Amino acid sequence: MEVVVGRVAKPHGIGGEVAVDVRTDVPEVRFAEDAVVRARTRDKKSRQLTVRSARPHGSRLLVRFDEVVDRTTAEGLRGAVLLADTDDLPPTEDEDEFYDHELSGLAAELADGTPRGTVKEVVHTPGGELLAVEFEGREVLVPFVRAIVPKVDLSQGKVVLDPPEGLF
Repeated sequence: MEVVVGRVAKPHGIGGEVAVDVRTDVPEVRFAEDAVVRARTRDKKSRQLTVRSARPHGSRLLVRFDEVVDRTTAEGLRGAVLLADTDDLPPTEDEDEFYDHELSGLAAELADGTPRGTVKEVVHTPGGELLAVEFEGREVLVPFVRAIVPKVDLSQGKVVLDPPEGLF
């Protein structure tokens, strides 16, 4: 299984470097020298890329890939999603930390067992994370905070919700 670890925002300079919006908690692992990612471009084409170097640049990383040697090639990656294999992920050390792919597909229910749909994805916003829950044909965005999501049980395949009135 693959997970999104970044998105190419734009080329940087003329030498093939790209600015990457990071979507991983372990950028030092995912964008380490010789790390391999798969780029899925906007036209749904895919290619493997090997990290040559990465350095911080504001809230982004500037990444150079072995396969991208000039600005024209870098421009072709604009908007590409960077994916990595979940088998390469280090284990989480905090019992309250989860990888996005672990939450996708979990059943969402109230404390009394009433079904509230299925978690489709984790949405990252500047204000925090939201669980996008598919419920009765629509998407409900649930703030991923302990007060509203008091329990995540991966072994049972569910999240327990205590939503404020009117959320669903």
